[in-house]
Amino acid sequence: MSKIVIISGSPSRNSSSEHVLHFLGQLIEKEGYLVTHISVKDISAEVLFSGLYDNGEIQKISDDIQQASGIIVGSPVYKGAYTGVLKALIDLMPQDVLKNKPVLPIMTGGSPAHLLAIEYTLNPVLTTLKGICLKGIYLLDKQIDKEICGNPITDDELYKRIKKQLYYFVDSVNKTEKAIPVLTRIDL
Repeated sequence: MSKIVIISGSPSRNSSSEHVLHFLGQLIEKEGYLVTHISVKDISAEVLFSGLYDNGEIQKISDDIQQASGIIVGSPVYKGAYTGVLKALIDLMPQDVLKNKPVLPIMTGGSPAHLLAIEYTLNPVLTTLKGICLKGIYLLDKQIDKEICGNPITDDELYKRIKKQLYYFVDSVNKTEKAIPVLTRIDL
């Protein structure tokens, strides 16, 4: 069974980004994938802010990401970019942690003015980690109902776009898995 890792860069307990990411995880699980959620909130502040890249928490996260077939990274927009705490986590990851993995970036924000934050801030850092970035999705906070347990996306057109991007993501994961040669004893 293929594994998808979803990384939340939101430091907030009741985050729009977090609600959307959990919903996307549910949709992907219905397609038969094993989904692992990683949140910056679950990592100790000492590890993140002291740069303890060799800590067990960080090693486990790195291993989960490296064993995944695809990654979804989500963050709210803060000051025109992804969160600083997400950057702190990314800085502790190995340089090629996303190598050859499809990555779907997701961002949420209060204004359409930050629509390009995915292209100008999140995609470049994910590409630096050798990820294959797909077209991201930007959601306005007003398009998300945090009180709903199921689908929190209130805009039908946006929901259709998200499902389409998830289809592309899953298709990319499947193609990438087929393209990676399997080593046998003879190859070694």
